[in-house]
Amino acid sequence: SHSCRSKPVKVELTLLDKEKEVDLMSPNGKASPFSECRPNGSLGQCSDEDTMTLRPQRKHRDYIEASVCHVKDLENGQMREVDLGAGRALLIKEHGEFFAMGHKCPHYGAPLVKGVLSKGHVRCPWHGACFNITTGDIEDFPGLDSLPTFQARVEKEKVIIRANKQALQTQRRSKAMSKCSAVINSSTGFSHILIIGSGPAGLVCAETLRQEGFTDRIVMCTMDKHLPYDRPKLSKVVSVDVKTRTVTFRDGFKMEYRKLFIATGSRPKPLSYKGKDVGNVFHLRTPEDANSIATLASSKNAVIVGTSFIGMEVAAALTYKAHSVSVIGIEAVPFRKALGEKVGKALMKLKEVVLKSGKVLRADVCVIGIGESVPATAFLKQSGVHMDSKGFIPVNKTMQTNIDGVFAGGDVVTFPLALRSNKKVNIPHWQMAHVHGRVAALSMMGKASEIKTVPYFWTAMFGKSIRYAGYGDGFDDVVIQGDLDELKFVAYYTKSEEVVAVASMNYDPIVSRVAEVFGSGKTIRKRDMFQILHCILFPYRTGDMSWLIDKGSQ
Repeated sequence: SHSCRSKPVKVELTLLDKEKEVDLMSPNGKASPFSECRPNGSLGQCSDEDTMTLRPQRKHRDYIEASVCHVKDLENGQMREVDLGAGRALLIKEHGEFFAMGHKCPHYGAPLVKGVLSKGHVRCPWHGACFNITTGDIEDFPGLDSLPTFQARVEKEKVIIRANKQALQTQRRSKAMSKCSAVINSSTGFSHILIIGSGPAGLVCAETLRQEGFTDRIVMCTMDKHLPYDRPKLSKVVSVDVKTRTVTFRDGFKMEYRKLFIATGSRPKPLSYKGKDVGNVFHLRTPEDANSIATLASSKNAVIVGTSFIGMEVAAALTYKAHSVSVIGIEAVPFRKALGEKVGKALMKLKEVVLKSGKVLRADVCVIGIGESVPATAFLKQSGVHMDSKGFIPVNKTMQTNIDGVFAGGDVVTFPLALRSNKKVNIPHWQMAHVHGRVAALSMMGKASEIKTVPYFWTAMFGKSIRYAGYGDGFDDVVIQGDLDELKFVAYYTKSEEVVAVASMNYDPIVSRVAEVFGSGKTIRKRDMFQILHCILFPYRTGDMSWLIDKGSQ
């Protein structure tokens, strides 16, 4: 249930019997056919067979069976999208066994048949989420939902799939959640676990706790008037006292905790300019900001200050709405630091880019998107929680700070990245915040887990998406394969002879394939790059990617 207090908003993460209707809903508001399943194992997974056992009242007409192919139609390591009549499923063959599951990634609906199959999971071709082929559970992010799984069997040389019709339609499944057993009183100044911030790290932390069987009180504090969505927000926290385990809020309200998770995200670095109070100047931070920008820019003149990812994404989006779009930036090429000059130039598709000072631009709406932000951690200055010179909170592999019982994740932390020999890094990516939330929740429950994900980033402009995997900070060379002018290319970022990151446009699923190699702990050398591209052009040869992964060096 959700209860509110003046300031800040406290989101009570409970599940009461009177809310059984909510229990039956997945995060997208659609009924989950697996909602009554009990947790089975540490991840709370639930197979189709479990569902049939737990819900014997289900009638035969709720299911459909279909022969989808001959047993020899698929080789090991291959996937096929098949039609069952009432919907489609993803059929997989690995190690001589057949598996069937939902065919769309529940994050943005990507066709998983175009993804990467490796070591018992499928990686989404668009944003890198991973799903276990046996359970359908989400194993790497982004996204919250898992996939439904279906029974696959072989009869008379034919592969037959038995599937629940509703699951075929929804193409997603919510993991089973434990119900809160604590006595609920919204004015009680105590929570077993207190989460500050309602971004992806906080949300995944809370969901993981419930999925793992945590039944005590969880309170999420935020200044955002919306339930968790695609934007971390600063909570108006005044101070944290780690000795008494108490958090004090701006309105004077105090709350004690046993475990604390800090996920307050970042805030835009202040930009000094005249007219700060003018009503048509925005930072894109909330849904209300987005709606106002879109309304004011319609058939008008828009000016974007900054060539950051957010600035250029806004500029690209407004080209379809505004009369004119002008971008003001310090650098001659956008994304030079992150993607290199060649890729940055290829993405310059605006009609007008203003780079010199002195020119006056008419602006019916102005968006500040300089891309510089600072961690929202000022409230921790006297707390005893260690911060570096930039205000980031260093954490260990389990997201623990220097204070017992205090964890942190998301944009506010520096954490050891396995991909870079456990170097402490800050990666303000949507996907990474999900991972931090899950690892922190498991750590709070004494279920030790470490950050093993591969950083995965994406941005969309002019109807095109660029995908990026790895950690390319400090790259010294960029090797391009493909055609930059046609925006169909792969860019390999290298340090010395090692590939440290990869980006692509219109070359799916190469970034997800490289992420699999990075995730295996192998090193890709420059000499391997053409073989990687070959595995995309001739996928029938690659199978489960072992030929490529084995070529890397430990």
